Amino acid sequence: MFLNKQQYCRGLPSFFVLLFSVFIISCNGRQTENKPQTKETDSRTTLKDIPLQKTQPPKNEHKSPFLQPEINIPISEFVRRIFQDKSGNLWFGTNGDGVARYNGKSLDYFSINQGFGGVAVRGIIEDNDGIIWFGTERGLTKYDGNSFINFTEKDGLNNDNIWSLFMDSKGIIWIGSLEGINLFDGKNFSTFTIPESKPDYNRGVTSEKIVHSIMQDSKGTMWFGTNAGAYFYDGKSLSNLSEKDGLCDNAVNDILEDKNGNIWFATHYEGVCFWDGKSFTKVATKRRENSTEVWSLFEDTAGQIWFPIESFGVYRYNGTTATNFNENDGLKSGAIQCIFEDKEGRIWLGGYMGLFRFDGTSFYGVSQNGILKE
Repeated sequence: MFLNKQQYCRGLPSFFVLLFSVFIISCNGRQTENKPQTKETDSRTTLKDIPLQKTQPPKNEHKSPFLQPEINIPISEFVRRIFQDKSGNLWFGTNGDGVARYNGKSLDYFSINQGFGGVAVRGIIEDNDGIIWFGTERGLTKYDGNSFINFTEKDGLNNDNIWSLFMDSKGIIWIGSLEGINLFDGKNFSTFTIPESKPDYNRGVTSEKIVHSIMQDSKGTMWFGTNAGAYFYDGKSLSNLSEKDGLCDNAVNDILEDKNGNIWFATHYEGVCFWDGKSFTKVATKRRENSTEVWSLFEDTAGQIWFPIESFGVYRYNGTTATNFNENDGLKSGAIQCIFEDKEGRIWLGGYMGLFRFDGTSFYGVSQNGILKE
């Protein structure tokens, strides 16, 4: 079995058995158009925002691994989001193949031909009713377990190109796009305005209003990562934290609150820092001369903070020291973008070259055939 812990430790191959994709019915006439992207360019071929050419799941999705046991097919060329729903299903959002769902026995792909809204998944959340929501380059997609409903600009979104997604404590969905923030109550879209910032053309995909990250802290304050630092909204007023306040970099890719109430910032050029409400502390890591890119933050159940740094693998910070894991530890990709811990305590990583797992000591690639050990 693919995720059996005993098999994993022994290094025995376990397999995804790929099922034929279910025929998904799109409801209410809200099927998103398969329109080309006009706002995305990219000068870096192996990283985050590669041109979106694919509209099909991987070619081998219907072939049993047993027919080609010698071929290790990646989950996707680039896995950018990992999420586990209340039922235990693991969802892998890709940057060109739509989304893949692993239910413990089989791996199923959903893309445009199956009724799914887009091919690049930038956000995955679940509401209190068990509905899964996805933010893609073609709008917002709702999945009720049987069918997909796709919401686009025609339904009230300010822009189809979604980059961040969050559900607050009241069940309101916050959507960050190239044109700022939308709120969605399940029926209607409304707008939440934050100040514009300068586009960052080094990223390839940018705008004056793009919102890279949305988070709600334990006090109910909403946080937004932008090109002009971090904005936070306490329900009454909107405030900003930037380099002039001590923030390590204004280009904020992700925001996280840890168990101690510290607010962490993953930045595009100056690594990671955290704020205790009064001052900032920067975490010492390896640095690149042109940019120390950090795309995401994750806190595991032990309270350790994980984050990837472009070209340098990933770091795990225990409150005192930051431990670096890289190719020497089996992590072949230098472009990890997301890290996630499932309900069984297993650490997953996604990025360029697909999907990886950490066993507490070493990292292993995960293909459609299962865990890869050399």
